[in-house]
Amino acid sequence: MARQKTYYVCDACGAQAPRWNGQCNECGAWNTMVETRPVMARPGASAAPKGGYAGQISTAQLAEVRTEVSTARTVTGLGEFDRVLGGGLVAGSVSLIGGDPGIGKSTLLLQVMAALAGQLSVLYVTGEESLNQVALRAERLGLAKSPISLAAETRIEAVLELIAREKPAVLVIDSIQTIYTESLSSAPGSVSQLRESTALLVRHAKQTGTTVLLVGHVTKQGAIAGPRVLEHMVDTVLYFENDAGSRFRAIRAVKNRFGAANELGVFAMTEQGLKEVRNPSAIFLARDTEPSPGSVVSVLREGTRPLLIEVQALVDESPLSNPRRVAVGCDPNRLGMLLAVLHRHGGHALYGHDVFVNVVGGLKVAETGLDLAIALALVSSLTDRALPQELVAFGEIGLSGEVRPVYGGEERLAEAAKQGFKRAIVPSANKPRGKGPQGIEVVPVRTLTEALNAL
Repeated sequence: MARQKTYYVCDACGAQAPRWNGQCNECGAWNTMVETRPVMARPGASAAPKGGYAGQISTAQLAEVRTEVSTARTVTGLGEFDRVLGGGLVAGSVSLIGGDPGIGKSTLLLQVMAALAGQLSVLYVTGEESLNQVALRAERLGLAKSPISLAAETRIEAVLELIAREKPAVLVIDSIQTIYTESLSSAPGSVSQLRESTALLVRHAKQTGTTVLLVGHVTKQGAIAGPRVLEHMVDTVLYFENDAGSRFRAIRAVKNRFGAANELGVFAMTEQGLKEVRNPSAIFLARDTEPSPGSVVSVLREGTRPLLIEVQALVDESPLSNPRRVAVGCDPNRLGMLLAVLHRHGGHALYGHDVFVNVVGGLKVAETGLDLAIALALVSSLTDRALPQELVAFGEIGLSGEVRPVYGGEERLAEAAKQGFKRAIVPSANKPRGKGPQGIEVVPVRTLTEALNAL
């Protein structure tokens, strides 16, 4: 027999190459090329369903397309989960949920299915656990009597036959990495199997209006395992975030075709499962009664929700020739930029000090509104002078030392006033046009020097 040829597929973008490379030539990712054999249909394998995602091919005028039915939402009963989804589940949508092992993906979806079982027909398909294991988890969560249909299956053709017979309104696949199709000879979890199995589920969801929730494994870097094309095929991508050892779980919407992206939902892990946290700002602001140097409160904008968090900084003389720069929860490159701006425009040189910055609560902040709070925390720790606990600050810092405005300034100030803060240092462009929220003094600044002088 002739030796079967192989090729290499990038896990990040799905690009193919005849030989292995350390870096993908298409997307530039490193160490993502995986050896793959040519796709061969298995004998007797059933053919994939024909037709488009919407069934019979036809055209329609944009003004005549009805949007009420397609955007009707089903409330799950978990307010934080509904917030992340944009208001609830949408019929015919496909959502992908990823997170570290043991973080609570299966627990959350089992709670969601139990809440929906009273009003909709639901089906939970597990490929990693037995039905007994799922029942034990449901008993631990107090959901053993919920009318949830369970199935243990990994072949996508059998899953589609089961769906056609049961006709569930909501379907959970736990997890997509265990599902395979008979039309391909590759092993479950490979690039081709993931792409084809997900495509069949997406096609079925669009044709029948079934809401599909997929559980996805993550890599060491925290991204969904498999080709990045999976995130493009689905409608919503949710990621679990948490600090190691913390009982709080944060779910972030990275992509959402039916709501705001970057929306955040906060849960607390208890013996009875995940409990929603309705006021996350109170959790992230669990501070000491006495003010301490290097601690500043800032206001973020996560999707449609303003959120107060504490930023801590520690500046200490370094015995090393190359001082350390450690950033937990924020961008390390942006920290280096802020240190340079502080030296050039703030008059504080930190090139001989170790610098540590931490966002309390395990959140990962990507927005630039945290710049001003980080700079004030660094100066507070350097000078060993504590800032008032009733102070809040937010704003973006430019390379020339200017304090630039951020989105949603009035909503941030309203949230700070509601939490009892008395003074806010904000960009001048974010100053309220009217009186502003009651009970809080707004100090507008144009440059970093003005912000330091305002303290």
